[in-house]
Amino acid sequence: MPPSQATSGRGSSRFAVILRPFHHFIESTSRALTAASYPIRGIWYFASHPEFYPLFVGRLLPLSVISFVVYLILFTFAFLPQFLFLLIFHGSAGAAFATTVLVLGEGLVIIQGLFEGFFVDESRVDVFDATLINYGLVDLIAPQRVLFLEATNSVRMLGKPTSRAEYQPWSIIQIVELIVFLPLNLMPYIGPPIFIMITGLRLGKLSHHRWFVLRGLNKKDKKTELKIRRWEYLWFGTVAMILELVPVLSFFFLLTTTAGAAMWVAKMEERARVRVGRPIGPEDPPHYDTEGPVYHDDPV
Repeated sequence: MPPSQATSGRGSSRFAVILRPFHHFIESTSRALTAASYPIRGIWYFASHPEFYPLFVGRLLPLSVISFVVYLILFTFAFLPQFLFLLIFHGSAGAAFATTVLVLGEGLVIIQGLFEGFFVDESRVDVFDATLINYGLVDLIAPQRVLFLEATNSVRMLGKPTSRAEYQPWSIIQIVELIVFLPLNLMPYIGPPIFIMITGLRLGKLSHHRWFVLRGLNKKDKKTELKIRRWEYLWFGTVAMILELVPVLSFFFLLTTTAGAAMWVAKMEERARVRVGRPIGPEDPPHYDTEGPVYHDDPV
């Protein structure tokens, strides 16, 4: 090799080494922004698909009214004492922000403990499955529940599950974690963001529980995928957590975030199937029926 080419090659290698941290930063930022965008995309997706509306109006709208009452009581009686206490550690602006996050977190604990695990999860499963059907992933849903292909929309296609169906497993541990991490809001400035991100990471990891079940992953494979996408789940869950803290609309955002999680799954499924040369869509899926929906909640 001529000396000039050798020198040029070494120079390019050094340049690549210097730029490597920047490439890593750009890649990590891109992954974070993409994951964080899906809860926001889910809002528009849910709003633009009227077949989802009965799932919210029929069950979750009354709960949203109840959640309004919960937050009204908390902000009326719990906000001022906590604000005065946090004023000792924060400035007035910091105390107001920290107290708001703290009260919203307390409301979230109460609402999740009373309602979310018992009344909301089934609706989230329906939104998740229907969104995947809209993206052509019928073969992913079909082994887990009866489907009615001649129905007019994806929600009406949903029959009874043929196996245990949950969007995310309800656990008292989730409630305990929220309570344990609430005191982080006492830390000036950085406390509330840390609280949202820590709880958001768990929320992000749980967002694809239904997908893992549909694919039949064992615990080892599930842990592997959670580790691979830990960074993305952090940012997806952080945005989802912020939306869940919005009073009254938190139940609505639970459903829109679920749609966003399914949109993310559809994108990953599409890429995976392209890599193996398998087109997206049904391939003689089982559990089909065409006589009409018998879904017990009669969502529409």
